[in-house]
Amino acid sequence: MALGRLFNAQSVAVVGASANPAKTGHTILANMIGGGYTGQVYPINPGSSEILGLQAYPSVSLVPGDIDLAVVCVPSRLVPGVIEECGEKGVGAAVVISGGFREIGEEGLEAELVRAARRHGVRIVGPNCQGVNYTPAGLCASWPLITKKGPMAIVSQSGTIGAALAMRAEEEGIGFSAFVSLGNKVDVDEVDLLRYFADDVSTQVICMYLEGVTDGRAFMAAAREASGKKGVVVLKGGKTRAGRRAAQSHTRSVAGSDEAFTAACRQSGVSQVSDIDQLYDAGKALGALKRPGGRRLFVVTSSGGSGILATDAAEMAGLEVPSLPEDLSWDLASRLPGHCVVGNPLDLTGDADAERYGLVLDMVMDRPDVFDACVVIFGDPIAGASSVIERVSSITQKPLVISYLGGGDVEKEETRLIQRLGIPVFPTPERAVRAFGLTL
Repeated sequence: MALGRLFNAQSVAVVGASANPAKTGHTILANMIGGGYTGQVYPINPGSSEILGLQAYPSVSLVPGDIDLAVVCVPSRLVPGVIEECGEKGVGAAVVISGGFREIGEEGLEAELVRAARRHGVRIVGPNCQGVNYTPAGLCASWPLITKKGPMAIVSQSGTIGAALAMRAEEEGIGFSAFVSLGNKVDVDEVDLLRYFADDVSTQVICMYLEGVTDGRAFMAAAREASGKKGVVVLKGGKTRAGRRAAQSHTRSVAGSDEAFTAACRQSGVSQVSDIDQLYDAGKALGALKRPGGRRLFVVTSSGGSGILATDAAEMAGLEVPSLPEDLSWDLASRLPGHCVVGNPLDLTGDADAERYGLVLDMVMDRPDVFDACVVIFGDPIAGASSVIERVSSITQKPLVISYLGGGDVEKEETRLIQRLGIPVFPTPERAVRAFGLTL
């Protein structure tokens, strides 16, 4: 219930709200307003009566109505007292943006914060975090202001990494359901959020950047349950000895054995990736691609080199790129220009247009016995590519795994139109194929 009061808060107090644009409390309050949040917002600042057009209050206790969520942006020494006051007010959850706790050696101050929260049952996100953004509720208690709704929940111990993923999702029109910056995770952690988002109807895939887990057994149990309902993909920092030292200095996380973590992910049905691009690509694929019935790929391209790279990536990912059946090969050869290279991959060559792609896709998608998914590589400025994909996707249950590159301004526009259909587009054939492999 407390996490419900966090993500679906009907009222939010911004403690440390400020009229000064240079202050975090101003940014949070402005984004709460600009994000389209429709609940009650209470700026808390003892030195102001009004901030950004809203009545301000000297303290949480003097707010006349109930408060579901407090977003705390005050100096660290004041935070335990604020949480105590929130608890006495009946606040359900608090997002503590403020840093200055165990990450700089102030373990005692952090322990005081935790004691205050536990006395009153206040759930804490953070401290030392970049906040929370839940787009279904228009709740942007974070920065930057990002509002595009989509299928991806982003949970990150690094605020910057999480925000970067959310910004990509907005820029590409994919969108996200949630961004949660864990920070020092004194209370709400990866296990809580796996359980919450596993049942969140607005979330189709959970993407996580973690530097360590609080409880390995609990993580495995929650991950196993969540991965049975939707995609879960994890990027773990601190894989090397030097990386583990860096994690200790960042959020005082105990990174632990990379081998043990990898084994835990494998046993729990979690997809593990090795860099930020792969984490984002996996989120796009698991959140938007139709689920395949098997591992057999058909690759069609206007770039022979791109087709080769896609084939290499498929084999390295444990996928199959089988030869064309003889009858289908003859049919394709009879209907395509003689200079096309008929095979799998099928190279339509550099003079290909959208109509030629449509012809091939119609013929291949009519053969459900042959392939489980189609990798479509637009390797030139193919105008009308989005119209072909829209038509074909409406008549097939097979995944269309799309890469668009080398197309200049046409590529940018067609990519935008395709992703508006809810179909992800990847910038290279290798990234497209690797992301698809995680959906199996």
